[in-house]
Amino acid sequence: MNEYLRTPIREIISRFPQVGSLLEAHGIGCVPCSLGTCPLGDIVDIHGLAPEVELALMTAIGAIVAPGEAVVLSARPAASSPKKGFSPPMKTLVDEHRLILRLIALVPAVTASLDVHAEDDRQLVVAIVAFIRNYADRFHHAKEEDLLFARFDRESDILQVMYEDHANGRACVKAAVDALERRDPAGVTDNLIAYTEILKQHIRKEDEILYPWMDRKLSTRQVGELFSAFRKIDSAFSEEAGRYEAFVRSLEDKFASNDAEVA
Repeated sequence: MNEYLRTPIREIISRFPQVGSLLEAHGIGCVPCSLGTCPLGDIVDIHGLAPEVELALMTAIGAIVAPGEAVVLSARPAASSPKKGFSPPMKTLVDEHRLILRLIALVPAVTASLDVHAEDDRQLVVAIVAFIRNYADRFHHAKEEDLLFARFDRESDILQVMYEDHANGRACVKAAVDALERRDPAGVTDNLIAYTEILKQHIRKEDEILYPWMDRKLSTRQVGELFSAFRKIDSAFSEEAGRYEAFVRSLEDKFASNDAEVA
């Protein structure tokens, strides 16, 4: 069993598909993960399972991959025990996710009636791209990449998944802009929708897996340092942040009105 604990989870799932089903049943999304290089033994720590759930899960996995072998779990350090709620800096990032999710929830309605030859529609896409590039990427993702992730091993599997999501999202946005310049409605729509799907899954992974795991690992001093650094960035960006929140509200009002008229 110890050998399997050091084996990348994608290899485990490939050899033992039942393990993937077990993980899914516990809300652990290793099956669709784009990398899958985390060792099996790291999965429990990353997801912060309660000790009794951890034992039940690993016993069930052991029965599949190494029948007859006893499963012995090492004691979890007290500092790794789950915390209630998010620390202040992590809560800030989660709150920013809410605004990003509100924006991407509007993308299907925006693209459904998009006329790439109409200047108003073109400017609306430009404004959405500006929100993504400035609020979601340069403001929110920069805080993650430059400050939060810097306190961990940037080469770790879990962070490589996050970096890959960021890169794929940026590629979709660039492709949507290129399509807009070509007056290609399908290209704009397909790439903006692809971006929304990436971000929805990405935010779920961060809110439910990455941030809780990081909160368990950060010391009280590190939490304070992050909160202070975030406050400085938030203060410098506050005026722009207010404009982007107003922009999302205006889109919600516009498309809610459109839905009401159709009904």
